[in-house]
Amino acid sequence: MILGQTKDVGFQFGARKTFHVSKEVAWNFLFSNNGLKIWLGEITDELKVGETYKTKEGIEIFIRVFHPLSHIRLDWKKKDWNNMSRVQVRVFGNRSKTTISFHQEKLLDRGQREEMREYWNKVINKISNRIYE
Repeated sequence: MILGQTKDVGFQFGARKTFHVSKEVAWNFLFSNNGLKIWLGEITDELKVGETYKTKEGIEIFIRVFHPLSHIRLDWKKKDWNNMSRVQVRVFGNRSKTTISFHQEKLLDRGQREEMREYWNKVINKISNRIYE
């Protein structure tokens, strides 16, 4: 097996970081307009389970699961891709420390995995720079 390759869901990548904020602050930031722009793109609609959306940047998503203050799971496709992947964003912690986790699977190959490794690492860095504002 190759790094990041799974038996059942193609290639995958995950990124996570712990922040010194409450779970509520982290969740509310991620789903604010500023937070969504960082990890998903510009979107004007409220996200609802069973709905399909397209961001201004061309990312197509379908919301599978949405549990406020816990996680969202969605099908996710970049503008120039032919395939759908699966992204899960989780927020877990307590009043003083919270981890934000991004996990993506159903990536086609090492190239797509590397592309998303760069993407999610940039996302984490941008969140780090903005979450405390």
